[in-house]
Amino acid sequence: MTTSANTRHVESRDELVGYLASGCKPESNWKLGTEHEKFGYTLDDLRPLPYAGERSIHAILTGMAERYDWRPVMEGGQPIALIDDSGASITLEPGGQLELSGALLDSIHQTCTEVNTHLRQVRAVSEPLEIAFLGMGFQPKWRREDMQWMPKARYRIMREYMQKVGSLGQDMMARTCTVQVNLDFSSEADMVHKFRTSLALQPVATALFANSPFTDGQPNGYLSYRSHVWEDTDPDRTGMLPFVFDGDMGFERYTDYMLDVPMYFVYRDGDYIDAAGQSFRDFLAGRLPALPGELPTLKDWEDHLTTAFPEVRLKRYLEMRGADGGPWGRLCALPALWAGLLYHQPSLDAAWDIARDWSMEERIRLRAEVPRLGLRAEVRGRSVRDMARELIELARKGLAARGRLNAAGDNETGFLSPLQEVAETGVTPAERKLALYHGAWNGSVDPVFTECAY
Repeated sequence: MTTSANTRHVESRDELVGYLASGCKPESNWKLGTEHEKFGYTLDDLRPLPYAGERSIHAILTGMAERYDWRPVMEGGQPIALIDDSGASITLEPGGQLELSGALLDSIHQTCTEVNTHLRQVRAVSEPLEIAFLGMGFQPKWRREDMQWMPKARYRIMREYMQKVGSLGQDMMARTCTVQVNLDFSSEADMVHKFRTSLALQPVATALFANSPFTDGQPNGYLSYRSHVWEDTDPDRTGMLPFVFDGDMGFERYTDYMLDVPMYFVYRDGDYIDAAGQSFRDFLAGRLPALPGELPTLKDWEDHLTTAFPEVRLKRYLEMRGADGGPWGRLCALPALWAGLLYHQPSLDAAWDIARDWSMEERIRLRAEVPRLGLRAEVRGRSVRDMARELIELARKGLAARGRLNAAGDNETGFLSPLQEVAETGVTPAERKLALYHGAWNGSVDPVFTECAY
């Protein structure tokens, strides 16, 4: 989509539908893009990084731009992101979490090289500053008020609005980290099949990656507190999207859903205009209170699509959003799991067969129970652990069939090993940390900052 097309005014709902449909591409062109977030902290006191100062997010971004092929993106005269020529970017979440949004790549071998290169660069810049980074789903030690918010205008708008619609939205913004993978589809029918399958089974991924058992320095009663946080963030833009399982699901139905998701902002001439709670339907009719008489552009629609946070999100690709952040190996395991399942038709069909007959009530209940129970949650007497083992095997078959080999001749199945261990032992990353907390760590979460750092 060209810039000129993105800035042309949109006059009909059909153009919004067409934007989503334009994501369809032949299987030969399918790629994967992996994103992950991580918490930065100062080594001497473990405190979260401020934006400015000698040891800060600003210093990390500036150092990355000076040493490597990254170009700063500025807002208000301050660097708030980095971009490169591959299409990758380094961005900031509201509480200073550093996010790598990777380039569109052909294989998980390439993804792991990308992640490893990124982490090596971050270490090279951060170590002289005595800064380190941690991969977990939720900030284990510091309170909400200890997190410094980044100077991005859109986050100020979102923060103020979230206080009105849920009790944990600010925690979601400032204290959570995730790993995601973005995957393609060939047609509307293919999109629907992948959306339904991945949405129904997203709780299995949540259990396998559960890695957020601490809040404010203590166990919080959950294995994935990050996942629980989404249950009280904003009901208008989160959840399991029951309509995805209806017979009329398609690009039009998702467009109608997004037209009813309240807006946050409109970006114009370098400024974020507060449109929180206003309607994109009104915008399409030229009746947006924040910009009376003005029509949206495709860029406005693109921005609006990023402000819904369901377990699986549709843009011109599908985003898998159910996993806690974690160590290097699990950053590569997430794309391996979902590419293996969704990019191989027999594996996709078999995965859907697992969840096909569940009622919507069963799907929602599983989504609610997994953050607390992890692999022990059940549907109709079948445990998530049992389903996880089956899905990992289906993913293994899918990756083998893809046949993406590295220089040594290995396919991508090895990237599933961390998940295989979790499924076979029945012990999630969160449960391992809880055992250490009650044992060798002597009731302290501080060791996670040394033993689990990148």
